[in-house]
Amino acid sequence: MSRTVEYFFSLASPWAYIGFKPFRAIVERHRLEVAYKPVGLGFVFDRTGGLPLGRRHPARQRYRMVELQRWRQRRGLDFALSPKNWPFDPTLADRTVIALLHARRDPTPFLALAHPAIWEKEENLADEAVVARLLGEAGVEPAPILAAARGDATEVIYLLNLENAVDKDVFGAPSYVVDGEVYWGQDRLELLDDMLTSGRQAFQAEPAA
Repeated sequence: MSRTVEYFFSLASPWAYIGFKPFRAIVERHRLEVAYKPVGLGFVFDRTGGLPLGRRHPARQRYRMVELQRWRQRRGLDFALSPKNWPFDPTLADRTVIALLHARRDPTPFLALAHPAIWEKEENLADEAVVARLLGEAGVEPAPILAAARGDATEVIYLLNLENAVDKDVFGAPSYVVDGEVYWGQDRLELLDDMLTSGRQAFQAEPAA
């Protein structure tokens, strides 16, 4: 019986982009079921004590830029550290993933195009025309998916994903959750792989003092 990984992410996150290919490799290697859960990062930060990038101490912002360069090299990627259309409102792009799931479509082909569109091609995924084109390139008819992405049902799921994230102690993205054990950040993917390879039970946090 395959295990399920809950994948909390936003297309606004560079770390979700950086970790996408190695995450998919883990999914395929361990034959995981993926529960894709796009979530609004700003709302997650508000609910869990985090700060948006612009409000973080300059030392943290500088360190982030160094980390992006480290992981760009480590993962063998070539992307802009500050793409011209970033930051952007990821609501449409995130909700497009939800609409694909509702239509029983695998969102992986869309995500495989959307991530590099932001960070490598510096495109604006807040632009509906860009999202429509990427859906078409992923082999999906754009109009019904975009209509669903704008709909009330998709908005409800987006908000439920937020509640689900907070309930599961997710405080940033990407986060990968297996049997209640949270792995925050693409730099924890190797630890996730170790857990799945060993077959061990999930670790549980000790109660706070």
